[in-house]
Amino acid sequence: MCGIVAYVGHREAAPLVLKGLKRLEYRGYDSAGIALLNGNGLKVYKKKGKVTDLEGELVGKELHATIGMGHTRWATHGEPNDANAHPHYSFHRKLAIIHNGIIENYAAIKKSLLAKGREFRSETDTEVLIQFIEDIQENTGSSLEEAVRLALQEVVGAYAIVVISEDNPTQLVAARKGSPLVIGVGENEFFFASDASPIIEYTKDVVYLDDYEIAVVREGELKIVTLENAEKTPYVQKVELELEAIEKGGFDHFMLKEIFEQPRSIADSMRGRVNADEGTLQLGGLRDYMDKLAKSKRIVIVGCGTSWHAGLVAEYIFEELARIPVEVEYASEFRYRNPIIKEGDIVIAISQSGETADTLAAIELAKSKGATIFGVCNVVGSSIARATHAGAYTHAGPEIGVASTKAFTAQVTVLTLMALAAAQRKGTLSDSLFRQLLAELESIPAKVERVLQAADKVKEIARIFTYARNFIYLGRGLNFPVALEGALKLKEISYIHAEGYPAAEMKHGPIALIDEDMPVVVNATQDSSYEKVVSNIQEVKARKGRVIAITTEGDTNLPGMVDFVIEIPKVHEILMPLVSVIPLQLLAYDIAVLRGRNVDQPRNLAKSVTVE
Repeated sequence: MCGIVAYVGHREAAPLVLKGLKRLEYRGYDSAGIALLNGNGLKVYKKKGKVTDLEGELVGKELHATIGMGHTRWATHGEPNDANAHPHYSFHRKLAIIHNGIIENYAAIKKSLLAKGREFRSETDTEVLIQFIEDIQENTGSSLEEAVRLALQEVVGAYAIVVISEDNPTQLVAARKGSPLVIGVGENEFFFASDASPIIEYTKDVVYLDDYEIAVVREGELKIVTLENAEKTPYVQKVELELEAIEKGGFDHFMLKEIFEQPRSIADSMRGRVNADEGTLQLGGLRDYMDKLAKSKRIVIVGCGTSWHAGLVAEYIFEELARIPVEVEYASEFRYRNPIIKEGDIVIAISQSGETADTLAAIELAKSKGATIFGVCNVVGSSIARATHAGAYTHAGPEIGVASTKAFTAQVTVLTLMALAAAQRKGTLSDSLFRQLLAELESIPAKVERVLQAADKVKEIARIFTYARNFIYLGRGLNFPVALEGALKLKEISYIHAEGYPAAEMKHGPIALIDEDMPVVVNATQDSSYEKVVSNIQEVKARKGRVIAITTEGDTNLPGMVDFVIEIPKVHEILMPLVSVIPLQLLAYDIAVLRGRNVDQPRNLAKSVTVE
């Protein structure tokens, strides 16, 4: 869960790499470093903290070079400090490496290298790998490319690496397995990065490196070989990403920008797919698999974090509309409990980045058992998009804030479209309701816009609750996963402990926590569970809990019963999560800002979880 940037060409490498690291800092921000290769040799500079701390360390240093690489770290092996920051030198300081991933058998390799008299300057698995590569070079006389290839044949784990050598001042060697790496192709120059955001300023032509592939740039030429040394022709494609999309656009934080982008991102996730006037719904990425989806006996949804919550929403919708049994699994647990997967099962894998390591592992397990895999992800060309049989992109645009917001609503939108399409094909949904739901879907962006207009009111409520150390979130039916998502957002960025519960479960334990200091956020929209939720609110109020209620516009019952009300437009119950989650995102954001938190880069978290 780290950010990698590398460059070789005719430009000054240092400013290019540093700018790229700032764009990738959402992937990791425990420490940062840069390696530069010029006539004075191979120089590594690194520093605990943010990229700005690294920039301070570089003041006054000789930075001229046209080949270089940088790294921003989210710690796995070894605490965040200067020594454990990347890049890492080899033992003789002739090589340097940056690495995203985990080398699982590093301890055994390290033991062997220690027996040969090598010493280590860090606690990382990454330094073990570069020392191993150097050891192979010295003992076999092989080239850097060959040494990297031989080393990776012995490595167990995941990696995206870039290696440079003092003895080869125009050469850069990179490889991947399980962690993303994209290569930008310019005129006599090449850019390497964990995603396309550091590259698009310079070129739109990219090559996505596949697992078990090694890329070698030497004297302006790009070569790709497999670990078995079979050469492959690089497949160059255009990346669809604009520079403006990864800038803040006048907002204080990326998270706030992305919350306010949701009217557009929800519309974009439906664009070209939904036509309510004609009563049509087309999902091109699933066209050849719609019969299989409609006839499936079981759907298993896998995801992590916010994506898992989107899957819980989809469980309700698929079962209600298409009458297909659905199970929702944490991808991180799925492969470790010997799940029962059969041919004919549909597995839907959800991931914003398309690179989530646990979800990729779940996909491979399900494929091995004969399941058909659909992907729902945001990043075109990502590993999950390539590993699945079919799927649908969310088209939400880049999401930089670590706490997902527009990813959730875009995922729920696409999953709803999949459920509607399956229900129509299966015949479990009347034509009139199908058309009604399509029309309601087309109205969602405007309704989200109306909720966002109440942002100032949410901020005033947030100001009152900055003191809180705990929150409870309640919801029933489709609003239960929304309660979980609201609690997760608050935990992630404000560091306030928060838990989501089905409202009826409150009296089976959590009600013991209720007193005058406990804020309780309740999704109390007017749906089939409304009367039950009102009863749950009364139980909280009887114990002096302070209730913030998300209510439907025009509700005259709840305002006199609760402490604070945030109104949202009336929406069909099936689509309610797309609207009811918005106030919870705003509430978490405002509380975090008022508490002085770094909402875009919360502590201990990284955006793309590419390690298990």
